[in-house]
Amino acid sequence: MPSGTFQVEVGLPINEVWDFVRDMDHWAPLIPGYIHHQKFTNRQSTWEFYSKMGPIKKKVNLMITIKDWIEPTRVTFNLKGLNENLSGSGYFLAEALDKNKTRITGFLDMTAGGAMGPMINAVLKSVIPKITEEMGIAIAKKLNQ
Repeated sequence: MPSGTFQVEVGLPINEVWDFVRDMDHWAPLIPGYIHHQKFTNRQSTWEFYSKMGPIKKKVNLMITIKDWIEPTRVTFNLKGLNENLSGSGYFLAEALDKNKTRITGFLDMTAGGAMGPMINAVLKSVIPKITEEMGIAIAKKLNQ
């Protein structure tokens, strides 16, 4: 299963990190390829991305469903492709290292199905780690501003 993990430390208390993470409007635009998202409820939204996998370029639409909001430490979610045969899950985890330092860990796994699944999964194995790393860097930079 193609997956990626990022881990960054920021010089902020865990509650300030949580204030940022709990609202996807803060961090969704930091995801590589982001076009836009639309919230339907506080647990369900659609996201549109511009995806470039090798020579293939296309828009990908995903339904994101939040499974758990565990304040101030954890958000878990599932995703399902709306225009592609994709499924996956992920999480954000915040850990207080001290009163003014927090470690953020993010994880994403995504699997393609269907006839093209094996080929797409081979590409996703190299793309997903890069996306999660770029996202972690962008989140840390935004939080440390």
